[in-house]
Amino acid sequence: MLITVTRTGGFAGRERSASLDTEYRSDGAELEQLAERALSGECPADRGPVPDGFAYVVHIDGKLVELRDPYLTDEQRQLIATVLGEGA
Repeated sequence: MLITVTRTGGFAGRERSASLDTEYRSDGAELEQLAERALSGECPADRGPVPDGFAYVVHIDGKLVELRDPYLTDEQRQLIATVLGEGA
């Protein structure tokens, strides 16, 4: 499973993107389950941006989800942090 996260916004307005392929990781099965839970969680597309907040585009095997801080579920937050290499 290929997971790509692109983060935009924030105070500096920088874009950051990273990808992770679960096939080559020892924790791949756990990450796939986390990704499935993250995508099944609430994805409120109608909530507007928050000043200096982050917006995320998450691609998982062809499926695209748009998310915004501070409206992330715990699973979404954990998945994003893992893919961007920021810890959980």
